[in-house]
Amino acid sequence: MRILVGLGNPGNRYRLTRHNIGFIFLDYIADKASGVFRPGKGDYFYCSLNLAHRDILLVKPTTFMNRSGLAVEQVLDETDSDISDLLIIYDDFQLPFGSIRFRPGGSSGGHKGMESVIYYLQTDRVPRLRFGIGSQEMASDAVDFVLSDFSEQELKALPQILQVGFEGVVTWLQSGIEQAMNGFNRRVMDNKTD
Repeated sequence: MRILVGLGNPGNRYRLTRHNIGFIFLDYIADKASGVFRPGKGDYFYCSLNLAHRDILLVKPTTFMNRSGLAVEQVLDETDSDISDLLIIYDDFQLPFGSIRFRPGGSSGGHKGMESVIYYLQTDRVPRLRFGIGSQEMASDAVDFVLSDFSEQELKALPQILQVGFEGVVTWLQSGIEQAMNGFNRRVMDNKTD
């Protein structure tokens, strides 16, 4: 079983904030398959689906961003799964809006949710998918920026970005992280690789 964990903060207050792109992406996938999220046996909600002929679990932690790793650890224990079965999905304000990046591992890059995942799993070799939410003109206060809602223009562009991310996830499921990186690490909006 493959496990996609979207990082975000629970509650309506945070629903459409940039920091919640992980939750937004999982909702996008669940909607495509008419999936429903249910309370898990830990600090998370989950949705079971079959995608690309594979059983997958979509997971949204309820721990708030800074303790996301606790829910990830619980899910791995509950499903008896390996870290290589995981894909952690989250925002990156250092990437321009519309960019997506698959990676097999690496540092948290200062992202508190990913920092928590690395802490709880005791390794930075955790596959991930980052959605760019930033821009060169980004506000100087990163916390205020990531916790603010997407603009109207960004919300209009999101379906296209989420669809490319979805296609990348299908490639990851079928062919692995390297193929997903080769095919989908790019700026979606202008269709250029950077």
